[in-house]
Amino acid sequence: MTDLVIRALDASDAHLFDTLPDPLGAAVSHARTVHRPEWKRVALRDGRVVARGAWWGGPDDTTPVNINWFDVAEGEEEAGAALLRSAPHRVELELTLPPGWREDPLARAAGETRMRAAQAAGYALLVERYLYRWTPEHGLPERPGRLSFRPEPDDAVFFDALKRIHSATLDAHALRAIAEGGVEQAAREELEFFHWCPSPREWWQVAHTAGGEFAGIHIPAHNPSGPCVGFIGVLPEQRGRGYAYDLLVECTRFLAERGAEFVAGATDQGNTPMAANFAKAGHPVVRERINFVPGGTG
Repeated sequence: MTDLVIRALDASDAHLFDTLPDPLGAAVSHARTVHRPEWKRVALRDGRVVARGAWWGGPDDTTPVNINWFDVAEGEEEAGAALLRSAPHRVELELTLPPGWREDPLARAAGETRMRAAQAAGYALLVERYLYRWTPEHGLPERPGRLSFRPEPDDAVFFDALKRIHSATLDAHALRAIAEGGVEQAAREELEFFHWCPSPREWWQVAHTAGGEFAGIHIPAHNPSGPCVGFIGVLPEQRGRGYAYDLLVECTRFLAERGAEFVAGATDQGNTPMAANFAKAGHPVVRERINFVPGGTG
């Protein structure tokens, strides 16, 4: 086997990134994503691209937030691992796959090849997620009418609510942050993400019951790719009443009423109650995502 050449791209040769076959439909998934040419890397053998990765960040980010596109040709797992190991940035890796990908032999083979390459490069599996996309053809869910919503300008209110919400959470990213620095770190990371989003701060809302009790929060947002459910959270003492659905409905309608032609969302596959809420509110699964976090050097 001939030697492998790994290099970053630039505007003059960015077209090379598109020469690798795309059996998992990543190009469709990233149709609205803007990747900087200089944050794209390819592995070439005999001048042919056998692995590729696109590091991504927001328009004002000076370093990448994650790797959200990673492909490996059949039989080239080590090339994919070498591509990741040689990169200057060790950030979270996202593999985006078709829904039900394990049920399709070709998609499963391609997906598992990428997973093995990532793990060989020292990336550890964190969580598998469902990705949702509501569009008007699915209809707006009716408001249950059990909660009242209002904006809250004080970040301290959200920080306190997030600490309480994350004290009993199923979310893998929050659990990782808690393991590293407690619920304060998990809450702080959420707030930093909300502020990073280009949507207005005034959109953040708190929810109360008819009796005036604080029930939870929801964050309608826009990320760089468009409108999304930024966060849904019910306070621990208010759980068991189905309020997460009420919050999701309000978040969906809030964005739709402001002209959103779609609303993206996501939840961990292990969070079956939230997955059921998305389905009930008319948000179909359009993709699946596997999140890896950098560990050792592989």
